[in-house]
Amino acid sequence: MRLIGEKSRGATLDTTEQTECLAEFNTFMDACANERLLCYQVQQDSKALTASTASYTIGTNGAFAVTRPTKIVDPCFIRDSASGDSPLKIIGAEEYGRIVSKSVGFTYPTHLFYDYGYSATSTGTIYLYPSPSTGLTLYINSWKQLGTVSTLSQQLMLPPGYQLFLESNFALHLAAGLVPVSPELAKIARDSKVWIKTLNSPEQISRLDAGLVSPSSPASILTGP
Repeated sequence: MRLIGEKSRGATLDTTEQTECLAEFNTFMDACANERLLCYQVQQDSKALTASTASYTIGTNGAFAVTRPTKIVDPCFIRDSASGDSPLKIIGAEEYGRIVSKSVGFTYPTHLFYDYGYSATSTGTIYLYPSPSTGLTLYINSWKQLGTVSTLSQQLMLPPGYQLFLESNFALHLAAGLVPVSPELAKIARDSKVWIKTLNSPEQISRLDAGLVSPSSPASILTGP
């Protein structure tokens, strides 16, 4: 509120302002979870699978009791009792719907579909195909969410640069419909967000389609054919 001119330096928020600002901050943080480049980490979680069970609710109240993923991303895999890993292909609702017999056999799952549906218990649902056999563990990777806070005094443990990003961009969020924003604040907010997104951008890996490369003369993206 100081950044948008609503409070002077050192001023204290009254009880109503504290409640409103905390609620607005959590709204702001919740929205940040949908921007991939604001997520500083891809988090890996695992779940021991139950034989012949192909679907699992996921969320703090689910069978897979972790923070409900905003998005599950590659690589995901199945690990067996001998610590051998088999990759999973992440598919969408349409491709999953085209599988005729979803309960066929009990073996190593090869495909994963994540239904993002937000249930009354705040969970999504993971579907595996085919159904798993015994002794298997599922490993997934998902966007790490920034999370929310319960009190104004709660400390957030985040990488360098996030404090300026959160303070300046939350100030813009708080000012919407209330007061004009200074050009200086707008620039700080924009620049700090760009720095975070630039740092979190995944590295791009170039590949050549196998059909474009001669088996007798493999090409290199660095040296050419």
